[in-house]
Amino acid sequence: MFTLSPADAEALAARALHACGTSLHNATSTAQALVAADIDGQSGHGLSRLPAYAAQVKSGKIDGKAVPALSQPRVGSILVDAKGGFAYPALDLAIDTLPGLAIESGVAAAGIHSSHHIGQAGRTAERLANAGLVALVVSNTPSAMALPGGTKPMIGTNPLAFAAPINGRAPLVIDLALSLVARAKIVAAQKAGKPIPADWATDAAGKPTTDPSAALGGALAPIGGAKGAALALMIEILCGALAGGRYGWEASSFLDDRGGPPGVGQVLVVFDPKAFGGPGFAARMEGLLAVFKSDVGVRLPGDRRLASREKTRLGGIAIAPELHAQIDQLANGGAGA
Repeated sequence: MFTLSPADAEALAARALHACGTSLHNATSTAQALVAADIDGQSGHGLSRLPAYAAQVKSGKIDGKAVPALSQPRVGSILVDAKGGFAYPALDLAIDTLPGLAIESGVAAAGIHSSHHIGQAGRTAERLANAGLVALVVSNTPSAMALPGGTKPMIGTNPLAFAAPINGRAPLVIDLALSLVARAKIVAAQKAGKPIPADWATDAAGKPTTDPSAALGGALAPIGGAKGAALALMIEILCGALAGGRYGWEASSFLDDRGGPPGVGQVLVVFDPKAFGGPGFAARMEGLLAVFKSDVGVRLPGDRRLASREKTRLGGIAIAPELHAQIDQLANGGAGA
């Protein structure tokens, strides 16, 4: 493995994206998000995404120079047009604006449209919690799951993240996609010639399958069955019908450079705790977590992420030599293939 400090990884990633036609501001924002995912042990949202991002900028599927535009239709709401660019600059704009609105109105929300891959949704929620807010973040994604009884992938894995500040430690962050497993696990099983558990996915006829190839031609199973599918539908409504993003079945893939921009949506909702239960919210959260931790063996959401941060602080970010070479080639003007 090749090891980089977070600062060196960010600089390399930003240079690679900039060399492919991304503005310096957008390249920096995106690089910071990718490296933050690797720091948190979420490599599926980390630097491994960069070659695909670069290819999409080169093809025009992502407008690397897009400047997101913000409007404020109401005192507590904003609308951000990501302009077919990366999601991260649009998210930055919303994160910079929402705290002031929440202090004024108690609750504030942002709808983002014409957007792209949100990456690690928990990072967005945590950044808002670091500003003293309770945050809920959702995004729709290209179609991957069928609704109960259906056979066609119509809705995405639609991540859901929540974060709340706590006295004396990093915010509590809950971050989950609504499929039972990531598609990447099925792809890995296919490459290894191994079967998958029957509850991971259905085939093209809507039947549970242990064949990864059949699963990839069918639909991912939602977490929690019909309940997970209902949550994914709720997010589809919030990010598509409400915020104005494309629905999952209309959105092109985040993973390749074919087709036009995905154009999905995100919704961020924040609460100023002082507008509800007074100034003691973070202390009450500290007490709440202390009760849970008193049960020996309990692992709270986000504990693994915080452990990964500490490991990275001590040892840096480890990436495969092949990926490092690919990013380095992109940074130096090569094709990166």
